[in-house]
Amino acid sequence: MPVPWFLLSLALGRSPVVLSLERLVGPQDATHCSPGLSCHLWDSDILCLPGDIVPAPGPVLAPTHLQTELVLRCQKETDCDLCLRVAVHLAVHGHWEEPEDEKKFGGAADSGVEEPRNASLQAQVVLSFQAYPTARCVLLEVQVPAALVQFGQSVGSVVYDCFEAALGSEVRIWSYTQPRYEKELNHTQQLPALPWLNVSADGDNVHLVLNVSEEQHFGLSLYWNQVQGPPKPRWHKNLTGPQIITLNHTDLVPCLCIQVWPLEPDSVRTNICPFREDPRAHRNLWQAARLRLLTLQSWLLDAPCSLPAEAALCWRALGGDPCQPLVPPLSWENVTVDKVLEFPLLKGHPNLCVQVNSSEKLQLQECLWADSLGPLKDDVLLLETRGPQDNRSLCALEPSGCTSLPSRASTLWDDDLGALWACPMDKYIHKRWALVWLACLLFAAALSLILLLKKDHAKAAARGRAALLLYSADDSGFERLVGALASALCQLPLRVAVDLWSRRELSAQGPVAWFHAQRRQTLQEGGVVVLLFSPGAVALCSEWLQDGVSGPGAHGPHDAFRASLSCVLPDFLQGRAPGSYVGACFDRLLHPDAVPALFRTVPVFTLPSQLPDFLGALQQPRAPRSGRLQERAEQVSRALQPALDCYFHPPGTPAPGRGVGPGAGDGT
Repeated sequence: MPVPWFLLSLALGRSPVVLSLERLVGPQDATHCSPGLSCHLWDSDILCLPGDIVPAPGPVLAPTHLQTELVLRCQKETDCDLCLRVAVHLAVHGHWEEPEDEKKFGGAADSGVEEPRNASLQAQVVLSFQAYPTARCVLLEVQVPAALVQFGQSVGSVVYDCFEAALGSEVRIWSYTQPRYEKELNHTQQLPALPWLNVSADGDNVHLVLNVSEEQHFGLSLYWNQVQGPPKPRWHKNLTGPQIITLNHTDLVPCLCIQVWPLEPDSVRTNICPFREDPRAHRNLWQAARLRLLTLQSWLLDAPCSLPAEAALCWRALGGDPCQPLVPPLSWENVTVDKVLEFPLLKGHPNLCVQVNSSEKLQLQECLWADSLGPLKDDVLLLETRGPQDNRSLCALEPSGCTSLPSRASTLWDDDLGALWACPMDKYIHKRWALVWLACLLFAAALSLILLLKKDHAKAAARGRAALLLYSADDSGFERLVGALASALCQLPLRVAVDLWSRRELSAQGPVAWFHAQRRQTLQEGGVVVLLFSPGAVALCSEWLQDGVSGPGAHGPHDAFRASLSCVLPDFLQGRAPGSYVGACFDRLLHPDAVPALFRTVPVFTLPSQLPDFLGALQQPRAPRSGRLQERAEQVSRALQPALDCYFHPPGTPAPGRGVGPGAGDGT
């Protein structure tokens, strides 16, 4: 965004300093080089991937020095961007390998080998820029004629115009060749700051410190910047000289901006929004947001700034149960601040509420109709659906799901697919008793079916319980150890799923989709999810618990453990893990106390020392404890022992896994 002249003059000094900067016209990047060299700039940016250092095949061009210079890229006479020009100085490094016959006889062996020495040198030079939140890489192609190729000597420079950066930002620059023959050069350039504006905190107050000269007269305005519609002014004053403006921290929102301009005719106004990334401002924004009911069907979200959000109706039962979203049959609707939204309601109800989510997190929930219709009622919400032949079915919304009912009541919402009904609790209970009588009539028929299904249940039990094995791929040796454990468990009445055996499906679906499908199928079948903890897994879990996201790490593309955390953590946080999850770790690799406390709400076993208890936990919840459990544990231990020996005591090398990551020990 072009920077008005007033801002540049304040940041860079008086007009002689500003006018001394070279001006570039036009938005296009460009390159030029020293006399005798030829250079070319690629049309588009490239991926910033330096790669490993490789041996040079002979003389190569290598960056030796980075030189920066501030210039102005101007769209208009007084609207310019600060731009960073970078000059990369190049030299010839390396030398031709002397042929064996020339070494032997001390002279030229074949005139053909002279041709490469007389050839020109070419290089692809990468410039990498990082200035939060911007990062980009450009590629410069350089060619040096043979006449300038002298080993160890500078051949000139190539200049890139230019990288745009904001006032006050820190720009980090790297330069290397592609392929990379030497360690990359790096340089840090601090752009001129905004000496006239500084934001500081003092307890609950925020200070806007404006260090403007005493003779400078200027106007200052605070306003809420709106994506749609004109800005909303909050405060305005004409000031002189240095000033300190005090704001309460609760007044900060992401769209709070500052407008400043010199008190001169036809002056250009500068707008700065310093709180866009401030966490306090984002918290204040949701605290200030409100839902307002306009009519029976229409409502809007009132907030100082625009924000990404979606909304849906939910039903809040009397007694403080969580509000249950009515999705489906309704769907989430995108919400725009101050834009009227409508739900197709025929009647209002005090138990109907609106939920507003942002980034899959509940931010607002208000029962808009309660103010006009009174407190919550002891009602049950009934859902009617219509099939393709107009056949209808009715079910009651309960915390455990939707219970089928052959009835109907007063309708709240209707469309072509079905309807929502509100039914008083006493009538609902009466209908429930009708279902009990109907169930008695069907009981006799069910008994005969039970006898017929007994054989099928026995066959299902013989198939074994489903077990999903999750682990962090710390290294290839640990993956082999996991594979040995999974193979040993398959010899028991267990159906084991592990990403090692599903690489094709994992690559096709992606780790997140593959894991969610496997976890859902395992839990629906009454199976168990096994979390196999290692130092890498503990580090990932701790990172998620601390930050809520998983940062970059040295994990392979098939590491489903990283993808699994997004769904595993809610099960533990909401208390659904006991009975469905089991933890395990290997002796000498990780102590159980190193596992984060949240995951120790389920049993965590050490292997192979606690194999009998571990195998017992993998059995069906109500299955009798088999007398062969110890025998099966010994069978698994024998199958696992070669892999453990290979992992902890590989021939000729120290045992891996010791002293690596949290909780790693020597097993003593």
